Amino acid sequence: MAKPQVVVAPVVISKLSVNAPEFYPSGYTPNLTATSVPNFSYMGARLCNYLSHNLTINPQSGNFRQLLLHRCRKEYENRDEAAKGDEAARKRFHAFVLFLAELYLNLEVKGTKGQLTRAEILQTGLHELLNTLFSNPVDNNLTCAVKLLKLTGSVLEDAWKEKGKTYMNEMIQKIENVVLDANCSRDVKHMLLKLVELRSSNWGRVHITSTYREATPENDPNYFMNEPTFYTSEGVPFTAADPDYQEKYQELLDRQDLFHEYEENGTDLSGAGDPYFDDDDDDDEMDPEIEEAYEKFCLESERKRKQ
Repeated sequence: MAKPQVVVAPVVISKLSVNAPEFYPSGYTPNLTATSVPNFSYMGARLCNYLSHNLTINPQSGNFRQLLLHRCRKEYENRDEAAKGDEAARKRFHAFVLFLAELYLNLEVKGTKGQLTRAEILQTGLHELLNTLFSNPVDNNLTCAVKLLKLTGSVLEDAWKEKGKTYMNEMIQKIENVVLDANCSRDVKHMLLKLVELRSSNWGRVHITSTYREATPENDPNYFMNEPTFYTSEGVPFTAADPDYQEKYQELLDRQDLFHEYEENGTDLSGAGDPYFDDDDDDDEMDPEIEEAYEKFCLESERKRKQ
């Protein structure tokens, strides 16, 4: 009896390269680095944490977390050049800074006693990145610093205090110097003042001693703390917590990430013809409320210097 023939499917050899457009999702631009993709930072950091604990392949060059930190270090070492570079270089640098901030918050490593903790090296890196941003006080560097501190300020300050370090006080002093001396826009100075105010309120945190409840806008005063803040043409800030601006807030949030359009185009977030942001007054005077807060801040800073 003849043996049955085994039919072997023909091998299909693709002529496409690994960089062929067929392998990229619709709308993806291959020449972008991962951290420059809008809204990548948070999900990317979460993914990196997952892979660091679950990816079992260990090449000779190191495991996933070692390779990730090595790649971050290469970007970190170019921080001074990037902060002083052209618009494109700074934009790429800012994306890296905010990714590193999310990585610090989300990457878990085992401590000496087996407990999960944050990566110490990233904490040190963020401190130096803040120094770099404040040492080159152009508008988009300062905007990046504000974002970084709004995202990680409370965690960084707690960690520094545990070590007996006063680094956050030094950061606030740098902000005061920028507000008083740097040639940045009034909008950026106002953002810096609001950041100082946020820090003075312990980063908006309220200690709640009651039993755990799922966080909602009604029962958690910190619910909106990490949401971005937008400003009207009168300089009045509004967030997701303001009922009068919820529709406009969501429209701006859907349009782009915080200040993404500002950084890209060198303009404000308004867009032409927006009734919430249009300003018919072409002069460069501060609004009375902002000016009063700014003068008060300057007088207080001078008083502290003379003490």
